[in-house]
Amino acid sequence: MEPWLAYFVLCPAALIGGMINSVAGGGTLITFPALLWALGGTPGATIIANATNTVALCPGALSGSWGYRREVRAQWEWVRWLALPSLIGGVAGSYVVVLAPESSFKAMIPWLIGLATGLFILQPRLMPASKAGAAQENSTADDSTANAPSRLYLWLVFGLQLLVGFYGGYFGAGIGILMLSTLSLLHLGNIHHVNGVKTVLAGMINGIAVVVFVISGSVNWKLGVPMMISASIGGWLGATLARRLDRAVVRRIVIGMGIVLTTWYFTQEWLVVQ
Repeated sequence: MEPWLAYFVLCPAALIGGMINSVAGGGTLITFPALLWALGGTPGATIIANATNTVALCPGALSGSWGYRREVRAQWEWVRWLALPSLIGGVAGSYVVVLAPESSFKAMIPWLIGLATGLFILQPRLMPASKAGAAQENSTADDSTANAPSRLYLWLVFGLQLLVGFYGGYFGAGIGILMLSTLSLLHLGNIHHVNGVKTVLAGMINGIAVVVFVISGSVNWKLGVPMMISASIGGWLGATLARRLDRAVVRRIVIGMGIVLTTWYFTQEWLVVQ
């Protein structure tokens, strides 16, 4: 494929993906398929697309942590406790992508996109429970002794975050929804504090996955750098326009594209190949 044609498709896709991530999440459902298309028959295309996509969207994930610095300080003990499983899971997930045969990751693509789409579909049902948990946490915040988490509870949270970290390092689309709902249902704090912890941990997972992908040489920098710039601009635009954009409409668009892409990749993997 001609480089100019790839940039003509990928830069707008990254711009839109960055905007979607800052408004409703789900930018990977735009950028990852675009990368697969641009890479075409390149050997290792699915691995390169996954790694390059992670690199392209990582700055937005990291910069979002700064906006929640006050909430993060209030929940610093939880951040410290969950940082290790996030990093271990992120390393493990990204290493599995790099070391496993490409065919195994390629076979997982329809399932991964389908899972991410399912998370977005279930988000309205998950988040009311999250907010209810946050309200319960706030109502009992003064009784810190009575509500001190048990050791079993701490290790349960640790294990859940390890699984989330693995998924984030392996693919990551929908990780924000998965983590936000999980942390909230575990009553880790009010919804704003949970969002802050989620953003920091997601940045850790994406950051460590980037390190693994860069070391393994899986990143296509010619495509990744322009996408990184475009996604960063898109993230800024999304944050600026967030109050004017209807999150529900954006979600419906992402879900619609997710359903179409899931159907397409399942067809390609299980019908065309067979």
